[in-house]
Amino acid sequence: MMTNLLRTAAAALICTFIAALPARSQQDLSTVVLVATPALVDPEYRQTVLLATATENGGHVGIILNRPTQRSLASLFPDHGPSKAVVEPVFFGGPFGITALTAAVHSNESPGPGSIVLMPGVFLAVGVQTIDKIIEERPNEARYYIGHVGWRPGELRAEVERGLWYVMKPDAGIVFSKNTEKLWEELVRQARQVNAALDSAALN
Repeated sequence: MMTNLLRTAAAALICTFIAALPARSQQDLSTVVLVATPALVDPEYRQTVLLATATENGGHVGIILNRPTQRSLASLFPDHGPSKAVVEPVFFGGPFGITALTAAVHSNESPGPGSIVLMPGVFLAVGVQTIDKIIEERPNEARYYIGHVGWRPGELRAEVERGLWYVMKPDAGIVFSKNTEKLWEELVRQARQVNAALDSAALN
């Protein structure tokens, strides 16, 4: 099992995510992929790709998808034997809550308590016991993150209006992309093509 420190941090993170989110079905989602535009020069978010979901109070929470760390899950939790089975490195999910672990899970059913449906087939697990179970039973059907990103009500909308983010539909293929090194460049190219097509259509 994971450390008491992690459990305490995760308990706070569960409150951040769960208490702020409305009940929803897989058909009622307000989740988007955010791609940093070249105008976003903040070093914490420059050239990032994020998965973000709306909260009940009008804010948003999310995770950075394309910042793998050099650390394995086993190196973070050397006393947790099942963590050694996780092949991928831990990802940096964002600057908030960096002492807590979350997991994006590729699953058609909820992996357990403390899980948020982000889109059909993708859940975000923030409950420690659920994350333990995932690691023990299907360790490589999830991607693990330290930290997350948060926006106050209206903050993300303002950033989009300032031209800091391209907004794209959520896609499990993006969330679990194996080539995260080139993910930002590819999505920027796609977003520019879409915007050019929309501009062309508007002129006709």
